[in-house]
Amino acid sequence: MARSTSGESVLCRVVRIFEAFDPETTAITVSELARRADLPPATTSRLVSELVEHGWLRRDSGRRVRVGVRMWELAVRASPTLGLREAAMPYMEDLHAVVGHHVQLSVLQHREVLYIEQLSAPGAVRNKSHFGGRFPLHASSPGLVLLAHGPIHLQEQVLAGPLRVFTARTVTDPAALRVLLGGIRREGYALCEGYIDELSTVAAAPLRAAGGQVVAALSVILPRTERARGAVPALVAAARGISRALGAPVRPPRHRVTVENPDH
Repeated sequence: MARSTSGESVLCRVVRIFEAFDPETTAITVSELARRADLPPATTSRLVSELVEHGWLRRDSGRRVRVGVRMWELAVRASPTLGLREAAMPYMEDLHAVVGHHVQLSVLQHREVLYIEQLSAPGAVRNKSHFGGRFPLHASSPGLVLLAHGPIHLQEQVLAGPLRVFTARTVTDPAALRVLLGGIRREGYALCEGYIDELSTVAAAPLRAAGGQVVAALSVILPRTERARGAVPALVAAARGISRALGAPVRPPRHRVTVENPDH
């Protein structure tokens, strides 16, 4: 049964409608939208009609509802990550040419990693983390990178759980996670084999801004083979280039970085 909406503002109801969409659900019927938003069907139908009229939502040929172009346009204009994406894209394209699979850019969003850009290719390895989607910090390479360089209070909150299990290789033991985070800070990257998907390996490196603070993570998703580690030098080099473009202090590499295609 839908919750009572008396006393709730129209804005709150509209927010709940938009939050009903996710990367796996981009088109939805009004009745399903009402269920997900926990709103009365009549209220949902009325609000959807008004939002469609203003271009914030649209109806497809099957009468399902999708996010409208007007909402996308406003989101792009107001995005706080726009400068980050512009700085990162040339390096992401070069890295993508090397690895030939998925290259992703992500930022910290509360206690999750949010994927804000992605480059893929036909025939690339299966990818469960999509552009615009989110994943728990402890289960993904970019999430672990952001957590390792995040504030102590965030680390303690995440380690206190609950920690979702995705595969048998997902690290959920707090003591083991502390060790893992320390290793990421020392090595300068994270390499997670089969944490979210048994078939894939994800490597990630931190991106730093002018003050030296970590503001994002660059990652690659590759087939889970012994060749996956070969993409790490190219990943680290690309992350260092993006950090320089963001104004981060130049740091000498801890070891020689070479570019190697992991599929060759």
